[in-house]
Amino acid sequence: MELWQMDIMGGVKLEGGRELKIITGIDDHSRFCVSALCVFRAIARPVCEALAAAMRRHGVPEQILTDNGKVFTSRFGPGKGEVLFDRICRENGVKHLLTAPHSPTTTGKVERFHKTVRREFLAGRIFTSLEEAQTELDAWVAFYNTERPHQGIGMVSPEKRFALAGPESLGPVLPEEEEMQEVPGLAPAVRRLTRRVSDHGRISLLGFAYHVGRYLAGEAVEIEMGDDGLLSVFHRGVLVATHARRHLPEKEPVSWRAPLKARPKKAKPTGVTVVRKVDPAGSVSFAGSGYRVGNAYRRKDVEVRLLGDTVQIFFEGKLIRTHAARHDPTKEHGAFGVPGGRPRKNKAS
Repeated sequence: MELWQMDIMGGVKLEGGRELKIITGIDDHSRFCVSALCVFRAIARPVCEALAAAMRRHGVPEQILTDNGKVFTSRFGPGKGEVLFDRICRENGVKHLLTAPHSPTTTGKVERFHKTVRREFLAGRIFTSLEEAQTELDAWVAFYNTERPHQGIGMVSPEKRFALAGPESLGPVLPEEEEMQEVPGLAPAVRRLTRRVSDHGRISLLGFAYHVGRYLAGEAVEIEMGDDGLLSVFHRGVLVATHARRHLPEKEPVSWRAPLKARPKKAKPTGVTVVRKVDPAGSVSFAGSGYRVGNAYRRKDVEVRLLGDTVQIFFEGKLIRTHAARHDPTKEHGAFGVPGGRPRKNKAS
Protein backbone atom coordinates (compact mmCIF):
# COMPACT_ATOMS: atom_id res chain seq x y z
CA MET A 1 0.00 0.00 0.00
CA GLU A 2 3.00 2.32 -0.28
CA LEU A 3 2.98 2.27 -4.10
CA TRP A 4 0.67 0.97 -6.81
CA GLN A 5 1.62 0.71 -10.47
CA MET A 6 -1.25 1.15 -12.94
CA ASP A 7 -1.32 0.70 -16.70
CA ILE A 8 -3.39 -0.45 -19.69
CA MET A 9 -2.79 -3.58 -21.73
CA GLY A 10 -4.44 -4.99 -24.86
CA GLY A 11 -4.57 -8.42 -26.46
CA VAL A 12 -7.95 -9.68 -25.20
CA LYS A 13 -9.55 -11.08 -28.37
CA LEU A 14 -13.27 -11.45 -28.97
CA GLU A 15 -15.09 -13.47 -31.60
CA GLY A 16 -15.54 -11.31 -34.67
CA GLY A 17 -12.11 -9.71 -34.38
CA ARG A 18 -12.82 -7.06 -31.74
CA GLU A 19 -10.26 -6.54 -28.97
CA LEU A 20 -10.65 -5.54 -25.32
CA LYS A 21 -8.28 -3.63 -23.07
CA ILE A 22 -7.49 -4.43 -19.44
CA ILE A 23 -6.96 -1.65 -16.89
CA THR A 24 -4.36 -3.18 -14.60
CA GLY A 25 -2.91 -2.30 -11.23
CA ILE A 26 -0.53 -4.08 -8.86
CA ASP A 27 0.86 -3.33 -5.43
CA ASP A 28 4.58 -2.69 -5.94
CA HIS A 29 5.83 -4.51 -2.81
CA SER A 30 3.61 -7.59 -2.85
CA ARG A 31 2.80 -7.89 -6.61
CA PHE A 32 -0.84 -8.26 -5.51
CA CYS A 33 -3.21 -7.41 -8.39
CA VAL A 34 -5.53 -4.60 -7.23
CA SER A 35 -7.16 -3.96 -10.63
CA ALA A 36 -7.95 -6.04 -13.71
CA LEU A 37 -10.95 -4.50 -15.47
CA CYS A 38 -11.87 -5.40 -19.06
CA VAL A 39 -13.19 -2.50 -21.17
CA PHE A 40 -13.84 -1.83 -24.83
CA ARG A 41 -12.13 1.56 -24.71
CA ALA A 42 -9.60 2.62 -22.07
CA ILE A 43 -10.81 6.23 -21.91
CA ALA A 44 -10.91 8.44 -18.83
CA ARG A 45 -14.17 7.23 -17.30
CA PRO A 46 -13.47 3.46 -17.12
CA VAL A 47 -9.86 4.10 -16.06
CA CYS A 48 -11.05 6.26 -13.16
CA GLU A 49 -13.77 3.75 -12.30
CA ALA A 50 -11.11 1.04 -12.12
CA LEU A 51 -9.03 3.21 -9.77
CA ALA A 52 -12.08 4.00 -7.63
CA ALA A 53 -13.09 0.34 -7.43
CA ALA A 54 -9.55 -0.68 -6.44
CA MET A 55 -9.45 1.88 -3.63
CA ARG A 56 -12.88 0.83 -2.36
CA ARG A 57 -11.78 -2.81 -2.19
CA HIS A 58 -8.25 -2.41 -0.87
CA GLY A 59 -7.88 1.09 0.58
CA VAL A 60 -5.97 4.19 -0.47
CA PRO A 61 -2.27 3.77 -1.32
CA GLU A 62 0.37 6.37 -0.53
CA GLN A 63 1.53 6.71 -4.16
CA ILE A 64 0.48 5.60 -7.66
CA LEU A 65 2.91 5.27 -10.56
CA THR A 66 1.66 5.53 -14.17
CA ASP A 67 3.00 6.43 -17.57
CA ASN A 68 2.16 9.76 -19.25
CA GLY A 69 -1.00 8.62 -21.05
CA LYS A 70 -3.72 11.28 -21.42
CA VAL A 71 -6.13 9.28 -19.25
CA PHE A 72 -3.65 9.52 -16.38
CA THR A 73 -2.23 13.04 -16.67
CA SER A 74 -2.43 16.29 -18.65
CA ARG A 75 1.37 16.55 -18.59
CA PHE A 76 1.65 16.37 -22.39
CA GLY A 77 -1.94 17.26 -23.27
CA PRO A 78 -3.23 20.53 -24.74
CA GLY A 79 -5.11 21.56 -21.59
CA LYS A 80 -3.57 23.02 -18.44
CA GLY A 81 -6.11 21.68 -15.93
CA GLU A 82 -5.82 18.36 -14.12
CA VAL A 83 -7.51 15.27 -15.50
CA LEU A 84 -9.97 13.28 -13.39
CA PHE A 85 -7.41 10.60 -12.49
CA ASP A 86 -5.10 13.27 -11.06
CA ARG A 87 -7.99 14.84 -9.18
CA ILE A 88 -8.96 11.55 -7.51
CA CYS A 89 -5.34 11.11 -6.43
CA ARG A 90 -5.12 14.66 -5.08
CA GLU A 91 -8.39 14.52 -3.13
CA ASN A 92 -7.30 11.26 -1.47
CA GLY A 93 -3.81 12.47 -0.60
CA VAL A 94 -2.19 10.05 -3.08
CA LYS A 95 1.06 11.19 -4.69
CA HIS A 96 0.81 10.56 -8.43
CA LEU A 97 4.21 9.64 -9.86
CA LEU A 98 4.87 9.74 -13.61
CA THR A 99 7.46 7.84 -15.60
CA ALA A 100 10.10 9.68 -17.59
CA PRO A 101 9.12 9.92 -21.29
CA HIS A 102 9.98 6.79 -23.31
CA SER A 103 10.99 4.86 -20.16
CA PRO A 104 8.69 1.80 -19.93
CA THR A 105 11.07 0.02 -17.56
CA THR A 106 10.05 2.46 -14.79
CA THR A 107 6.76 0.56 -14.53
CA GLY A 108 8.57 -2.75 -14.94
CA LYS A 109 6.55 -4.68 -12.35
CA VAL A 110 3.18 -4.02 -13.94
CA GLU A 111 4.70 -4.69 -17.36
CA ARG A 112 5.98 -8.01 -16.00
CA PHE A 113 2.44 -8.70 -14.76
CA HIS A 114 1.18 -8.06 -18.32
CA LYS A 115 3.63 -10.65 -19.62
CA THR A 116 2.31 -13.18 -17.10
CA VAL A 117 -1.30 -12.44 -18.07
CA ARG A 118 -0.53 -12.92 -21.76
CA ARG A 119 1.40 -16.15 -21.22
CA GLU A 120 -0.75 -17.83 -18.57
CA PHE A 121 -4.23 -16.46 -19.26
CA LEU A 122 -4.61 -15.02 -22.77
CA ALA A 123 -2.45 -17.35 -24.88
CA GLY A 124 -4.58 -18.81 -27.67
CA ARG A 125 -7.91 -17.72 -26.13
CA ILE A 126 -10.82 -16.00 -27.86
CA PHE A 127 -13.83 -14.91 -25.79
CA THR A 128 -17.45 -14.56 -26.86
CA SER A 129 -18.14 -11.36 -24.90
CA LEU A 130 -16.74 -8.83 -22.46
CA GLU A 131 -18.73 -10.49 -19.68
CA GLU A 132 -17.15 -13.89 -20.34
CA ALA A 133 -13.67 -12.37 -20.52
CA GLN A 134 -14.17 -10.51 -17.23
CA THR A 135 -15.53 -13.55 -15.42
CA GLU A 136 -12.62 -15.71 -16.57
CA LEU A 137 -10.11 -12.98 -15.77
CA ASP A 138 -11.55 -12.53 -12.26
CA ALA A 139 -11.07 -16.24 -11.60
CA TRP A 140 -7.49 -16.18 -12.89
CA VAL A 141 -6.62 -13.07 -10.83
CA ALA A 142 -7.98 -14.79 -7.71
CA PHE A 143 -5.66 -17.73 -8.43
CA TYR A 144 -2.72 -15.38 -9.15
CA ASN A 145 -3.25 -13.43 -5.92
CA THR A 146 -3.93 -16.28 -3.52
CA GLU A 147 -2.40 -19.51 -4.84
CA ARG A 148 0.22 -18.94 -7.51
CA PRO A 149 3.75 -18.73 -6.02
CA HIS A 150 5.65 -15.65 -7.23
CA GLN A 151 9.36 -15.99 -7.92
CA GLY A 152 10.04 -12.28 -7.28
CA ILE A 153 8.81 -12.47 -3.66
CA GLY A 154 10.35 -15.70 -2.46
CA MET A 155 7.89 -18.15 -4.04
CA VAL A 156 4.93 -17.12 -1.89
CA SER A 157 1.58 -15.87 -3.19
CA PRO A 158 1.10 -12.07 -3.45
CA GLU A 159 -1.70 -12.26 -0.87
CA LYS A 160 0.81 -13.36 1.78
CA ARG A 161 2.66 -10.04 1.50
CA PHE A 162 -0.35 -7.84 0.76
CA ALA A 163 -2.08 -9.03 3.94
CA LEU A 164 0.60 -7.20 5.95
CA ALA A 165 -0.96 -3.86 4.98
CA GLY A 166 -3.08 -2.36 7.76
CA PRO A 167 -6.85 -1.99 7.21
CA GLU A 168 -8.27 1.33 5.99
CA SER A 169 -10.45 3.17 8.51
CA LEU A 170 -12.08 5.47 5.93
CA GLY A 171 -13.14 4.91 2.35
CA PRO A 172 -11.74 6.92 -0.54
CA VAL A 173 -13.03 10.39 -1.49
CA LEU A 174 -14.50 10.13 -4.98
CA PRO A 175 -16.17 12.55 -7.40
CA GLU A 176 -19.92 12.60 -7.86
CA GLU A 177 -21.42 10.18 -10.39
CA GLU A 178 -22.18 13.00 -12.83
CA GLU A 179 -18.53 14.05 -12.76
CA MET A 180 -17.43 10.52 -13.72
CA GLN A 181 -19.36 10.70 -17.00
CA GLU A 182 -16.90 10.87 -19.90
CA VAL A 183 -19.38 11.29 -22.76
CA PRO A 184 -22.83 12.85 -22.15
CA GLY A 185 -25.88 10.98 -23.36
CA LEU A 186 -24.40 7.48 -23.18
CA ALA A 187 -25.91 6.40 -19.86
CA PRO A 188 -27.82 3.14 -20.54
CA ALA A 189 -31.21 2.20 -19.22
CA VAL A 190 -30.83 0.61 -15.79
CA ARG A 191 -32.82 -1.73 -13.55
CA ARG A 192 -32.58 -1.59 -9.76
CA LEU A 193 -32.94 -4.35 -7.20
CA THR A 194 -32.25 -4.68 -3.49
CA ARG A 195 -30.27 -7.45 -1.81
CA ARG A 196 -28.87 -8.08 1.66
CA VAL A 197 -25.14 -8.79 2.03
CA SER A 198 -24.24 -12.20 3.47
CA ASP A 199 -21.84 -12.81 6.35
CA HIS A 200 -19.17 -13.56 3.75
CA GLY A 201 -19.60 -10.16 2.12
CA ARG A 202 -21.45 -11.39 -0.97
CA ILE A 203 -24.82 -10.92 -2.63
CA SER A 204 -26.64 -13.48 -4.76
CA LEU A 205 -28.41 -12.77 -8.05
CA LEU A 206 -29.96 -15.46 -10.28
CA GLY A 207 -27.65 -18.12 -8.90
CA PHE A 208 -24.45 -16.11 -9.13
CA ALA A 209 -22.50 -14.63 -6.20
CA TYR A 210 -20.93 -11.16 -6.36
CA HIS A 211 -18.41 -9.89 -3.83
CA VAL A 212 -19.33 -6.65 -2.06
CA GLY A 213 -17.24 -6.65 1.13
CA ARG A 214 -17.42 -8.25 4.58
CA TYR A 215 -17.70 -4.81 6.18
CA LEU A 216 -21.22 -4.59 4.68
CA ALA A 217 -22.40 -7.96 6.10
CA GLY A 218 -26.09 -7.74 7.01
CA GLU A 219 -26.57 -4.42 5.20
CA ALA A 220 -29.08 -3.84 2.39
CA VAL A 221 -27.55 -2.74 -0.90
CA GLU A 222 -29.02 -1.56 -4.19
CA ILE A 223 -28.05 -3.26 -7.46
CA GLU A 224 -28.12 -1.38 -10.75
CA MET A 225 -27.98 -3.35 -14.01
CA GLY A 226 -27.36 -1.41 -17.20
CA ASP A 227 -27.50 -2.38 -20.86
CA ASP A 228 -23.68 -2.09 -20.93
CA GLY A 229 -23.35 -5.51 -19.23
CA LEU A 230 -22.20 -4.10 -15.89
CA LEU A 231 -23.70 -4.68 -12.48
CA SER A 232 -23.13 -1.88 -9.95
CA VAL A 233 -23.73 -2.19 -6.20
CA PHE A 234 -24.60 0.84 -4.07
CA HIS A 235 -24.77 1.21 -0.29
CA ARG A 236 -26.61 4.30 0.94
CA GLY A 237 -26.11 5.94 -2.42
CA VAL A 238 -22.37 5.19 -2.61
CA LEU A 239 -20.97 2.84 -5.28
CA VAL A 240 -19.15 0.02 -3.46
CA ALA A 241 -18.57 -2.57 -6.21
CA THR A 242 -18.82 -3.05 -9.97
CA HIS A 243 -18.90 -6.44 -11.68
CA ALA A 244 -19.42 -7.81 -15.17
CA ARG A 245 -22.90 -9.34 -15.26
CA ARG A 246 -22.60 -13.15 -15.17
CA HIS A 247 -26.18 -14.21 -15.89
CA LEU A 248 -27.77 -14.08 -19.33
CA PRO A 249 -30.17 -11.15 -19.87
CA GLU A 250 -32.89 -13.50 -21.09
CA LYS A 251 -32.83 -15.22 -17.67
CA GLU A 252 -34.09 -12.04 -16.02
CA PRO A 253 -37.79 -11.81 -15.16
CA VAL A 254 -39.72 -9.57 -17.53
CA SER A 255 -40.24 -7.02 -14.77
CA TRP A 256 -36.45 -6.61 -14.42
CA ARG A 257 -35.87 -6.05 -18.11
CA ALA A 258 -38.27 -3.14 -18.37
CA PRO A 259 -36.43 0.20 -18.11
CA LEU A 260 -37.10 2.37 -15.10
CA LYS A 261 -40.10 4.61 -15.32
CA ALA A 262 -39.57 8.34 -15.09
CA ARG A 263 -39.59 9.88 -11.61
CA PRO A 264 -43.27 10.42 -10.69
CA LYS A 265 -44.38 14.01 -10.94
CA LYS A 266 -46.12 14.15 -7.60
CA ALA A 267 -46.35 17.07 -5.25
CA LYS A 268 -43.42 17.24 -2.90
CA PRO A 269 -42.11 19.71 -0.32
CA THR A 270 -40.22 22.52 -2.02
CA GLY A 271 -37.66 24.64 -0.28
CA VAL A 272 -37.88 22.63 2.98
CA THR A 273 -34.51 22.59 4.74
CA VAL A 274 -33.00 19.99 7.04
CA VAL A 275 -29.69 20.02 8.90
CA ARG A 276 -27.18 17.23 8.47
CA LYS A 277 -23.63 16.64 9.73
CA VAL A 278 -21.01 15.94 7.06
CA ASP A 279 -19.39 12.54 7.60
CA PRO A 280 -15.59 11.89 7.67
CA ALA A 281 -15.69 11.09 3.94
CA GLY A 282 -17.10 14.52 3.08
CA SER A 283 -20.72 13.48 2.34
CA VAL A 284 -24.17 13.76 3.93
CA SER A 285 -27.06 11.31 3.95
CA PHE A 286 -30.53 12.43 2.86
CA ALA A 287 -33.48 10.07 2.41
CA GLY A 288 -31.14 7.09 2.38
CA SER A 289 -28.78 8.39 -0.30
CA GLY A 290 -25.36 10.00 -0.01
CA TYR A 291 -24.63 13.44 -1.44
CA ARG A 292 -21.13 14.82 -1.77
CA VAL A 293 -20.29 18.01 0.14
CA GLY A 294 -16.48 18.17 0.17
CA ASN A 295 -13.52 17.42 2.42
CA ALA A 296 -13.39 20.99 3.70
CA TYR A 297 -16.75 20.49 5.45
CA ARG A 298 -16.05 17.23 7.27
CA ARG A 299 -17.89 16.96 10.63
CA LYS A 300 -19.58 20.33 10.09
CA ASP A 301 -23.34 20.98 10.02
CA VAL A 302 -24.79 21.93 6.65
CA GLU A 303 -28.31 22.66 5.42
CA VAL A 304 -29.84 20.31 2.84
CA ARG A 305 -32.70 21.71 0.77
CA LEU A 306 -34.91 19.86 -1.72
CA LEU A 307 -35.85 22.13 -4.60
CA GLY A 308 -37.77 20.48 -7.45
CA ASP A 309 -35.63 17.59 -8.68
CA THR A 310 -32.44 18.96 -7.15
CA VAL A 311 -30.80 18.70 -3.73
CA GLN A 312 -29.01 21.88 -2.68
CA ILE A 313 -26.47 22.06 0.13
CA PHE A 314 -25.74 25.28 2.05
CA PHE A 315 -23.06 26.16 4.59
CA GLU A 316 -23.51 29.28 6.71
CA GLY A 317 -26.14 30.51 4.29
CA LYS A 318 -23.99 30.03 1.17
CA LEU A 319 -24.88 27.52 -1.57
CA ILE A 320 -21.91 25.17 -1.98
CA ARG A 321 -23.31 22.19 -3.91
CA THR A 322 -26.26 21.32 -6.16
CA HIS A 323 -27.02 17.69 -7.10
CA ALA A 324 -29.64 15.98 -9.21
CA ALA A 325 -31.91 14.17 -6.75
CA ARG A 326 -31.20 10.43 -6.86
CA HIS A 327 -32.82 9.22 -3.64
CA ASP A 328 -36.07 7.29 -3.30
CA PRO A 329 -38.89 9.89 -3.10
CA THR A 330 -40.85 7.63 -0.74
CA LYS A 331 -38.13 8.15 1.89
CA GLU A 332 -38.38 11.95 1.87
CA HIS A 333 -41.09 11.96 4.55
CA GLY A 334 -38.72 10.30 7.02
CA ALA A 335 -35.94 12.72 6.11
CA PHE A 336 -38.15 15.77 6.73
CA GLY A 337 -39.35 14.16 9.96
CA VAL A 338 -35.91 14.78 11.53
CA PRO A 339 -35.07 18.27 10.22
CA GLY A 340 -32.35 18.77 12.80
CA GLY A 341 -30.68 15.42 12.14
CA ARG A 342 -30.49 12.49 14.51
CA PRO A 343 -29.87 13.53 18.12
CA ARG A 344 -26.30 13.24 19.35
CA LYS A 345 -25.65 10.35 21.70
CA ASN A 346 -24.48 11.42 25.14
CA LYS A 347 -21.32 9.63 26.14
CA ALA A 348 -21.17 8.31 29.67
CA SER A 349 -18.86 10.43 31.78
